[in-house]
Amino acid sequence: MTASWIVAGIGVIVSLLGWYMTPGNWGYGIFGFGLAWIVLGILDMFRAPARSR
Repeated sequence: MTASWIVAGIGVIVSLLGWYMTPGNWGYGIFGFGLAWIVLGILDMFRAPARSR
């Protein structure tokens, strides 16, 4: 669970970096990459731990 929060937190930081760069193409790419990290971190929170499988 801790790793999921770290991944989502890094996604927020990267998304904010991309948000401030948005007029350029690099900004949109970095923003999308950060959003993908956020989504993957949140999805990982709902996954069952390996110990319970």
